[in-house]
Amino acid sequence: MKKILITGCLGQIGSELTIRLRKDYGTENVIATDIRKIDGNPVIEAGPFEILDVTDKEKMLQIAKEYNVDTFIHLAALLSAVAETKPQLAWDLNMNGLVNALETARELNLLFFTPSSIGAFGPETPAKNTPQDTIQRPTTMYGVTKVAGELLCDYYHTKFGVNTRGVRFPGLISYKTLPGGGTTDYAVEIYYEALKNKQYTSPISAGTYMDMMYMPDAIDAIIKLLEADPKRLVHRNAFNITAMSFEPEQIADSIRKFIPEFKMNYAIDPVRQKIADSWPDNIDSSCAKKEWDFAPQYHLDKMTEDMLEKLTKKLGAFL
Repeated sequence: MKKILITGCLGQIGSELTIRLRKDYGTENVIATDIRKIDGNPVIEAGPFEILDVTDKEKMLQIAKEYNVDTFIHLAALLSAVAETKPQLAWDLNMNGLVNALETARELNLLFFTPSSIGAFGPETPAKNTPQDTIQRPTTMYGVTKVAGELLCDYYHTKFGVNTRGVRFPGLISYKTLPGGGTTDYAVEIYYEALKNKQYTSPISAGTYMDMMYMPDAIDAIIKLLEADPKRLVHRNAFNITAMSFEPEQIADSIRKFIPEFKMNYAIDPVRQKIADSWPDNIDSSCAKKEWDFAPQYHLDKMTEDMLEKLTKKLGAFL
């Protein structure tokens, strides 16, 4: 990777990935794009930035050519909970944006990465130790677009030779950027509320297990997969990856190790709960470990300690 184009740079992943890549590969070598511009945002202010609607193929190709990029990281998408309220928009953005990105990668012979999600699985998927290759059949528009995206990336590799790569992300937890409408958002919100109010009302019911990952591990995974030897990649796209699986009471118990008075309440959001119930309890990431040495560093308590420490400084709160 020498010149990298990123879409969705202001999202939860993009905002941190852009900063990390600029540190590793040089500020001028990472071109950040998003559909909007936020004055004063460090991602925008610190390096090359272009406004881009990913459904505009001509503008996308123009930017890629102008900056002479060799790597394309496509992150722009509507997330699970929001996508269920706006399914037509989700299809348009998630699918047409991806096709445009893949076409750009094909025309310019770019290394290409786009993430899939545990949302690509469905209620018929084995819930325990979910295999890399298994039945999917999701019941959400977000999941449908992710399965279609996985197949498209495979198609562009086998049909056109595009060097595509991707992972199925679990829920991602970060202290830097607030999430943007995903089913697993509660696992970020809970830390903010623990510091602000010493209590949290979960929209997900007790006993609902979902795979999760701390953002530093997610960023490392993207870079490691992009740098991996293609000869080792059997699956290439949609690798299962995870660092931990927990249910709401377990994250609450982890927080109580640092904030003993923390209280957990429940007010179940039926839309998010239905989505969560259709996803696996925990997935098998052995293929990612075997094919490109995926190795997460954070478990639940280590993540909780770091989240609370970083958020205490960010919010000016005190444990």
